[in-house]
Amino acid sequence: MPLPFPVADAPDQITSEIGRKLFAGPVDFVKGVVAMSGLPPADRAEVCFAGRSNVGKSSLINALTGRKSLARASNTPGRTQEINFFDLGGQSYLVDLPGYGYANAPLDKVQKWQALLKQYLSGRATLRRAFVLIDSRHGIKAVDEEIMALLDSAAVTFQCVLTKADKLKSKELDKVLAQVREKLSKHPAAFPELIVTSSEKGDGIATLRAVIAGLE
Repeated sequence: MPLPFPVADAPDQITSEIGRKLFAGPVDFVKGVVAMSGLPPADRAEVCFAGRSNVGKSSLINALTGRKSLARASNTPGRTQEINFFDLGGQSYLVDLPGYGYANAPLDKVQKWQALLKQYLSGRATLRRAFVLIDSRHGIKAVDEEIMALLDSAAVTFQCVLTKADKLKSKELDKVLAQVREKLSKHPAAFPELIVTSSEKGDGIATLRAVIAGLE
């Protein structure tokens, strides 16, 4: 029996090159948005990245784009409060969503971020896919499932990307993958393929680039 939610295969040479070219071109910060009224025109396809605070989202975006500080990492959970738009060579948008699971942030700020997140996810017609980042060391947590349930209700396809896979041994990773698969089986909007990455080692980066390029 094939596993549900298998790990995506590495792309073939042609597909890999298409993904590489997309991210090798200009990647420019467009704007940070704090309200729906500030969103750039919905005139091209876009993908967004969501993940709880300190999941390694900034590091992954930097690894994808081959730039060291395109997405700024913060040591303070919840510091990034804006929806940040990046232009991929004039072809599409890469969207960095605020980190969630911010235990130390003031409640009113948390509620404001959550409201903006819900409005964006449910009201952006050009959003092709959400990538939900999961820390390989911890698996899916309750706050991740809240976002997944929101994506289910918004009918936005989401794909799980495991980060920091280099921090685990093979057997440990297998346990986490089993937990992720079990949790995802309850979410109708979950794309049936996982991507396992390490920003530090470069694992899975070509695969993720190719997937994004294929959503153009």
